[in-house]
Amino acid sequence: MAKPVRAALGDGLWLSCQVCQGDLFRERGVLLNSTGMEFMKLGWADENATGLICWRCGYVHLFVNRDIKLYRADK
Repeated sequence: MAKPVRAALGDGLWLSCQVCQGDLFRERGVLLNSTGMEFMKLGWADENATGLICWRCGYVHLFVNRDIKLYRADK
C-alpha cells in the first residue's frame, strides 16, 4: 500500500480534505480523458492531474496545478 503524504500549494498553503479535514493523502496520477480524444485513439495525449485520496475518508481531490508539493508523512 502507498505511503501517506502531506501536500502544500506553493510555499506553505497546506491542504486538508474538503470532507473530513484530514491532512494525510495517498497520491495517484490521473489522466483527464475526453470523449473526442478517446474516439480518435489519442487519449494518451490528454491532460494529467494529481489525485490526492484522503487517507481517512477516501475522498478524491484532483489538482492540475503543477505547484503542488508532496511531503512524506509518518502515519
